[in-house]
Parts: sequence; C-alpha cells; structure tokens
Amino acid sequence: MHLDPLAILTAFGLIFLAELPDKTMFASLAMGTRMKPLYVWFGTSAAFIVHVAIAVGAGSLLGLLPDWVVKLVSALMFAFGAFMLLRGGDDDEDDEAGGKTVTGFWPVFGTAFMAVFIGEWGDLTQITTANLAATNGTWSTAIGSAAALMAVSALALVAGRFIAKRVPLKTVQRVGGACMLLLAVWTLIEIFV
Repeated sequence: MHLDPLAILTAFGLIFLAELPDKTMFASLAMGTRMKPLYVWFGTSAAFIVHVAIAVGAGSLLGLLPDWVVKLVSALMFAFGAFMLLRGGDDDEDDEAGGKTVTGFWPVFGTAFMAVFIGEWGDLTQITTANLAATNGTWSTAIGSAAALMAVSALALVAGRFIAKRVPLKTVQRVGGACMLLLAVWTLIEIFV
C-alpha cells in the first residue's frame, strides 16, 4: 500500500470544497439541532466511508482501461463537476432532517447513516472520488475523500450556523467549480503531452 501525500491533499481539498455547499452539510446541520451532534457525526461518517469505498472500487475498475481513456473520462467528469458547481441552483438549503426528535445512540446513528447513505448516491463527491481513484491511487484518494467528508459533517455540526450566516455558499461553489474546471483542462492536456 503506497500513500501519496499530494494525492491525499488533492482529494481532501476537492471533496471538502464540493461537499460544503451540498445538501448533506445542511442535513447534518438540521439533524444536529434535533439530535445529539456526536451521534449524528458517527452515523454520517459511517455512511461516507461506505460511499468512499464504493466510489474507490468503481474508480479502480475505471483505472484498468487504457491511460488515454481514463484521462478522457476523468476530464469529462471534472468538467461535469465544474458545471454542477458553477451552474447555481441553490435549493439545498431547504433540506431538513424532519421535525421529530430522535434520541439514543442507535436511533440517531441509524437516522444519520440512512439520510447520508441514501442522499449521496451519484452525488458529485462520489463521482469525484471515483474519478480521483482512477488517476491518483485508491488508498490515498480514499483517505483524503473520507477525511474531507467527515470534516465537512463535523464542521456542519459544530459551526454550521456560523458558516451559513457569514460565508456565501455561492462563493464556496465557485471556488470548487473553478478547481474542477482547472483539473478538467489539466487532465485533457495530459492526454496529448
């Protein structure tokens, strides 16, 4: 098992930026106001780890294709990610975890796990993780992506209200979209170099 610190940091940075304005951050925030935040974090983190494992597995299969095909697919996926982040359409803020208070570790864990597990299928961060795994290595991508997703969930639970009031989510989306667009261009250049 070879770990590449640059690949870990790349995965962390991209996934962190992509997840910040995501519905899952707002779901974590909403659940944390009605349930014990630490239990919510354990549930969301477990769901994120499962999704990262699935995405890395898909990326590994993609990595078996010829190098130019992998790079072309990666460039297209990065471009798609940039489009999704830059296009706008902020209806994620309306997501709620429901009005009923849930107590006890396992009920809260299960609620948080299922909310994220169901909500993250085909999500931009899952697609980006698969894409990174195909080009940057599976373990490094898995560690960086999982750490980023868990960090965003923790951030939402600890400081979510502060962030939502002070930092425009459009700004976070634009920074993440610009990074994805640069990676799409860079990956396309690598095909021909």
